[in-house]
Amino acid sequence: MTTTIHPTAIVEEGASLGEGVSVGAFAYIGAEVTLGDGCRIHQRATVTGRTELGANVEVFPGAVIGTAPQILNFKDDGTSRLIIGSSTVIREHVTIHGGSPAHGGLTKVGENCLFMVGVHIAHDCIVGDKCVFANNVALGGHIVVADQVWMGGLAAVHQFCRIGQHAFVGGGAIVVADVIPYGSVIGNHAHLAGLNIVGMKRRGFSRQSIHDLRAAYRMLFAKEGTFSERVKDAEETYSDCAELMEIINFIRASKNRSLCLPE
Repeated sequence: MTTTIHPTAIVEEGASLGEGVSVGAFAYIGAEVTLGDGCRIHQRATVTGRTELGANVEVFPGAVIGTAPQILNFKDDGTSRLIIGSSTVIREHVTIHGGSPAHGGLTKVGENCLFMVGVHIAHDCIVGDKCVFANNVALGGHIVVADQVWMGGLAAVHQFCRIGQHAFVGGGAIVVADVIPYGSVIGNHAHLAGLNIVGMKRRGFSRQSIHDLRAAYRMLFAKEGTFSERVKDAEETYSDCAELMEIINFIRASKNRSLCLPE
């Protein structure tokens, strides 16, 4: 595979380009950037900072990847960096920032993600594999998004929130609390509207798993008893449901934010 660099592109000395990389017209690649095999950097895209792109990442025009975090009085001590997994697609005008030195310096995005036009991922976020963010989704700093999360257009997530795997965030939602795995949230401020049953069916979860999780969800968010009592009852009743155990472990691991709950 031959690497091709358009004559008008700028690739700074020190950048590392794998085999079969393509860099389009007027694109910019910084000196500390690593591009994996088969990456495509379209015209007028920018990849800068201490940024590592896995194989076959595609960056569309106008995207700006790897710039410094938006932090007052930021001082670069050499630890701010960004890692993006293989086969992730970054559409027009997406921005993803490096991490903040005070918190380890790492922003990390998984493999096979799709970030549509205008998505913003702030410093110190950790995003899992196979996530899809529609147009103009915005993540504040220090957010953890697990695998296969789908977010509708114009959704925004508050700093330090966690979003569990297979969750769905509706378009325009303003998320200020943690979203349980398999949860579906909507609204401003976002509330839990049920389970992401459509997503579970599309991803091949068994009918029994979906049935058990629905029943456990009703138990968890019933009106009777305290929440801690309901968590314990659901755990005892549906101990064989692996998906419920993920939700319970997620709940018990909560440190920074409250949970998104039903209205």
